Amino acid sequence: MDSRLLFAYREGRATGEDGMATGKTRKPFQIGGYEIAPGTRQTVDIPVSRLSDHTPVHLSVHVVHGRKPGPVMFVSAAIHGDEVIGVEIVRRLLKAGALKTMAGTLLAVPIVNTFGFLNHSRYLPDRRDLNRCFPGLSQGSMASRLGHIFMTEVVGRSDVGVDLHSASNNRTNLPQLRLTPGNDRLAELANAFGAPVIMRSKLREGSLRMAAEESGVDVLLYEGGAALRFDELAARAGVSGILRVMKHLRMIPGKGVPKIRHKPVMVGDSSWYRAPAGGLLRGYVADGDMVEPGTVLGAISDPFGEVETEVVADVTGILVGRTHMPVVYEGDALFHVAETARGDAAVQGVSAHLAAAPLFDEDEII
Repeated sequence: MDSRLLFAYREGRATGEDGMATGKTRKPFQIGGYEIAPGTRQTVDIPVSRLSDHTPVHLSVHVVHGRKPGPVMFVSAAIHGDEVIGVEIVRRLLKAGALKTMAGTLLAVPIVNTFGFLNHSRYLPDRRDLNRCFPGLSQGSMASRLGHIFMTEVVGRSDVGVDLHSASNNRTNLPQLRLTPGNDRLAELANAFGAPVIMRSKLREGSLRMAAEESGVDVLLYEGGAALRFDELAARAGVSGILRVMKHLRMIPGKGVPKIRHKPVMVGDSSWYRAPAGGLLRGYVADGDMVEPGTVLGAISDPFGEVETEVVADVTGILVGRTHMPVVYEGDALFHVAETARGDAAVQGVSAHLAAAPLFDEDEII
């Protein structure tokens, strides 16, 4: 079923009225005490807290409120403060020309966890992971309060969302989507997004995905690149995917939206190969490579080269994540392999994705 028919265009979420507004009578979008008129865009700063030196901290939401009715979609990044690639994806998205004639409403939040972002940290100052603290409480911990504000002001006004992430802890991820098993609406949106790989991932307690889905808002989780680094491939895949989802929902026209060159590869179970010993790691495979039983993923040696241990795959699949640290301890996660029965065909599909989008000069980036 077409998801354009599955989403109730709940203008009433923002206006306080039931039903769907018409193009002539669409009302301003209300958020954080502000009203954004149809056909306009505005950045709204929602108070969160103050730093110990009295500096105010806000949840900044850029609202693009189209003249025509349609879904309310949020795009969020930096729930983990060190995952900066999502910030760049949101920046590029907001420069897209297609938003000028957009239907519906886009809520773009480039930095959810301001505290972690300023400190180059995944976590908040109270050492909590924000993505384990949703839906939060208005009188809870710092993380719980921020989660509550985000759920109330952004998720509660939305029909669908895209949450942007990257790998952490000196790792990198192949651009991929994580979606809830058994959710046909999300599966349809994931195919429209067109990331190289789609992985089914169970909901985790306290995560934004779980809290949003429990409140009736479907969320695609995008992973790509590394923490505290920009990755051009991950940035282009993220922007292109979001634009394709918006086109699928009839929020934007198709002109200028990159087409999918190859269907996403749906993978099954996945597992991390861990270091059997401490030492210096030499990796032999790259993101998107196919592996099979017997493939040597890498080797770990001592500094003298006297003792060497190989890390060998025992399944057929695609490398979707890996560490980029050469110095490893015993038990460290090294290579993330997602299983697939499609073998070479799957890797050809991933390769088609990686080669599909052209590089842009800075003034050409959408």
